[in-house]
Amino acid sequence: MPPPVLHALEQIKGWGWEQFIHPDDLTETVRMWKHCITSGEPFHFEHRFRRADGLYRWHISQVVALNDGEGKAVMWVGSSADIHDGKEAEQRKDEFLALLAHELRNPLAPIGNALHILRQTGGAGETARPAIDMMQRQVGQMVRLVDDLLDVSRISQGKIELQRVRIELGPILSHAVEAAQPHCITMKQELTITMPPQPIYLNADPARLTQIIGNLLNNACKYSDQGGRIELIVETDKVQVVIRVQDNGIGIAADQLPRIFEMFRQVDTSLDRAQGGLGIGLTLVKRLVEMHGGSIEAHSDGLARGAEFVVRLPVLAGAPNISQAQSNASLSPTVRRRVLVVDDNLDSASSMSMLLEMSGHEVHTAHDGIAAVEAAAEWQPDVILLDIGLPKIDGLEAARRIRREQKRVGLPLLIALTGWGQDEDRRLSQEAGFDFHLVKPVDLLVLKTLLDSLLMP
Repeated sequence: MPPPVLHALEQIKGWGWEQFIHPDDLTETVRMWKHCITSGEPFHFEHRFRRADGLYRWHISQVVALNDGEGKAVMWVGSSADIHDGKEAEQRKDEFLALLAHELRNPLAPIGNALHILRQTGGAGETARPAIDMMQRQVGQMVRLVDDLLDVSRISQGKIELQRVRIELGPILSHAVEAAQPHCITMKQELTITMPPQPIYLNADPARLTQIIGNLLNNACKYSDQGGRIELIVETDKVQVVIRVQDNGIGIAADQLPRIFEMFRQVDTSLDRAQGGLGIGLTLVKRLVEMHGGSIEAHSDGLARGAEFVVRLPVLAGAPNISQAQSNASLSPTVRRRVLVVDDNLDSASSMSMLLEMSGHEVHTAHDGIAAVEAAAEWQPDVILLDIGLPKIDGLEAARRIRREQKRVGLPLLIALTGWGQDEDRRLSQEAGFDFHLVKPVDLLVLKTLLDSLLMP
């Protein structure tokens, strides 16, 4: 540890405090402080201070102006509190959640793939169909829990970002309903959908919008009894779309309604009504709806009298502009592609290869980063599904080398297929040259859409 560094009062007066700020934080600290001086707004910032022993620790600094009778700042009063230990604990928690999600997704991927194979080939016959349906439902539930687990961290840090595009609402609702149908069938619940005849267009993140509707439908299914009734009702005008999810289930007590969107809040935690989940689904829904410029409300006449969730979102006028190439690609039949599957998890690689071959594609596999680069050069695939955590060299380095050596313009299409799904993971994969970043277990409809939309030179 370096010896203590002592400073005379004259050295730290005025702007002398700058010498104690970590170099990486100094520019933004000074910028924000100058803005506060000019505007009179309070200063609130997290940055690293150097202690007398030379070590940097995270602090939160807060400063407010004391004004005279004319509203002019005559002095500033503030404090700086050490939050270093809490910051480190938060970072360790995020790293643990990311690692846990990765380790859970890796075994879920081949299990999910195998279930799709069994379903498409008939499996062990009709007697096995209920077991296959049950396993697919449970795998889907585990995937949702893993995603919700990561979103706890994203919500608390404000790191959720939207990838907004111009989309039609109809297909989004169909996807969410399709995901909820197996649970409804098992519980003999009636799920009805009421939609206006005209298409509705939004400026929204397709994945997050599906998550909003899916979470509300899943919530309605969980808290409705066997034989219950669930309704998805969509209404629109020229300004907004109103999406209602109604059920005749256990309802919500009046004292719980104001707190229904709080983190870890569940409408009923009694043992005889335990339905699983982390209690963050509605919190996440509210946050995502508000990020889309919308609102959400919860209504219930009380226990055993059902519940209704009402989402309002702004709509776009007119139809989206779809290029001729996109239109042709979406209408054309599946084209045979040369696909290289790279994964050191042999079960994951083999099950994905079987699914792709069943869809008519020509498939080759590799199980480490060096083999991926060599196969890409020799075999010239149209598409590479590339894991990130690979032996010898990781998927990021393999992608960079493949991009340097690629011989066809625009090909191969590089798709990261990985258990790592944090925002930082997506940023790194984009910088390495990946075109898309998919998280295990992959949504086969999304993968099929990517393969079908690839325009051959």
